[in-house]
Amino acid sequence: MIPLLSGSLLQVGTPIGEPAGTPRSADTFSAFLPGWIPAWIFQLVLAVAVFAIGYYASTYVRQIVGRRIARRFQRPSVTRTILRSIQTLVVVLSGALALQIVGVPLGNIALSVTVFSAVAGFVLAPIIGSLVNGLFILSEQPYEIGDMIHLSDRDVYGYIEDITLRYTKLFTLDNTFLVIPNGSVRERDVINLSAEDARTRLELDVLVTYESDIDACRELIEQAAAAVDGVIEGGPEIRVGSARYPAKPTCFIETFGDHGVNLRLRYWVAEPYKLLNTRSDIQAKIWERQEDADMEMAYPHSHLYMDETSGTLQLGLGENEEAETLEESADGDGRRLGDAE
Repeated sequence: MIPLLSGSLLQVGTPIGEPAGTPRSADTFSAFLPGWIPAWIFQLVLAVAVFAIGYYASTYVRQIVGRRIARRFQRPSVTRTILRSIQTLVVVLSGALALQIVGVPLGNIALSVTVFSAVAGFVLAPIIGSLVNGLFILSEQPYEIGDMIHLSDRDVYGYIEDITLRYTKLFTLDNTFLVIPNGSVRERDVINLSAEDARTRLELDVLVTYESDIDACRELIEQAAAAVDGVIEGGPEIRVGSARYPAKPTCFIETFGDHGVNLRLRYWVAEPYKLLNTRSDIQAKIWERQEDADMEMAYPHSHLYMDETSGTLQLGLGENEEAETLEESADGDGRRLGDAE
């Protein structure tokens, strides 16, 4: 096998149409090698060295052009994608040069890759779809690295850790990584909680009884929300589209329910990073201050009423007493029937 391998490797660098006996650079360098070292070993070592240099050079090139690209494209996801592409291109070129050194014809490799791609097209279709969707995500900018998003179908909150052409990596609030293919990201509802303006409006429903002082309850709820850290206490109105909303906590009468009056609190938080913690703190403040006002939390009550027509239940009666009770009950039913007639 070694003579065959060496014979094929000795064809390196031979241009098309050049005679086979034309001296080559590998043969020139082999003149300086000991006679017991075959030329194909030198070619193989040279190819490995070229590929290694190209690999480390790709990292160096990425560091050199990284800052310029970051200034040109301010989005981290686009910057990372371009830098990855440049690094991959340098590695591929160094690999192609290494293959050329060891005498592997690149034309045959290209033909083999084309045939293999055609055969494996159905298998690679999901990957290709993810790549296309990754390009759409980079162009549409639904979210960016560092944004906090909410996947409504899975009720998952997390931060965007990385965006590639194939997938999006989400660092959840449960301290776990969630890798989502870009093809499925565009098919689901993704709520971006920190895009552009990080301020987020939230709601909280409080059910109070009809006997409570509604105006006092609304004021108490608003003051309790404003006293929590992270809640915007007031200031200029916040603009959302063409509408403007008050920045301070505001409590409204949402509906008159079966068991009480439902009051809905709307409040804004400066950063959407501790939503559940903020909501819990507001409810704790309301619970602490409810005694300061004529406020009573409502909850469902059930009352059972017994009237004279409901009948009686006799326990522990003997046979004679039970018979007398049944006769009295029958006489009573008869009298009531006669009165009705």
